[in-house]
Amino acid sequence: MDNKKKLTQVIESEEENKKSRFIGICGPIQSIEDFDAFLLQQSDPNATHNCWAYRLGQTYRFNDDGEPSGTAGKPMLAAIDGAEFDGVAALVIRHYGGIKLGTGGLARAYGGVIARMLQTAPHEIHVPQTLLRTQMDFALEQSLHQLLKTHQGQVTSVQYNNLGLDATIQLPQSQASAFKDAIQNISKGTAKVQRL
Repeated sequence: MDNKKKLTQVIESEEENKKSRFIGICGPIQSIEDFDAFLLQQSDPNATHNCWAYRLGQTYRFNDDGEPSGTAGKPMLAAIDGAEFDGVAALVIRHYGGIKLGTGGLARAYGGVIARMLQTAPHEIHVPQTLLRTQMDFALEQSLHQLLKTHQGQVTSVQYNNLGLDATIQLPQSQASAFKDAIQNISKGTAKVQRL
């Protein structure tokens, strides 16, 4: 899985387009329940439309809230994906100003407000991690630490017993199989490695 950007806080932006006000709000979410709470808290019942989209891993949804089909939620989701964010909820509140924008204009307005917000949004890169348990001879401890540097990993706990050391290791998922191969190589197949 690719490393995706995660919002670090709720952000808001307002734009005007042919007298209509478009208020964009994006926030970090970790579950559908988070999204439901975000929508409940941020929606404006007095607005003409409350259009939304969210991306949560492989799960996504969007809603045009009365705008012509495909002109609001879908462009907002495309903006989230285009900016390479995950775990994000997006809401655009529209107060109609009396001038119709047409379907292309609506899609540009809704998608555009979210795209511009996410370009400068405060974020962190989420690197999916994995935990491994490895058991090996004491003599390999130094080699283990060298390998962890190479594979961007770290020991989270270690216990010593009469067979050697028993370590729990955290490292990026993308590094796990290369790390396992390298451990087997340096231990000549004697190290035990398992995913936790």
